[in-house]
Amino acid sequence: MIRSELIQKIAEENPHLYQRDVEKIVNTIFDEITNAMSGGSRVELRGFGAFSVKKRDSRMGRNPRTGEAVPVEEKHVPFFKTGKLLRDRLNGD
Repeated sequence: MIRSELIQKIAEENPHLYQRDVEKIVNTIFDEITNAMSGGSRVELRGFGAFSVKKRDSRMGRNPRTGEAVPVEEKHVPFFKTGKLLRDRLNGD
């Protein structure tokens, strides 16, 4: 499901809300999650999962075309850990 499909689904299930308002709500939620993660915070949505940021240390990588060693800088990457309820629903429990 992509963002526009999510907005459409929420708007259909809540006919008392305008589509533009649903779009603002969804965008605000995603913006707040992004802002919290960029600040180093962890975002937990109970029953769904937790978003966090993991640090990957610098290392020596390899250019797959030439095989030569290249330095790879340290970086921060988003990480998502599913919640128990979501995991149970996916496994049919």
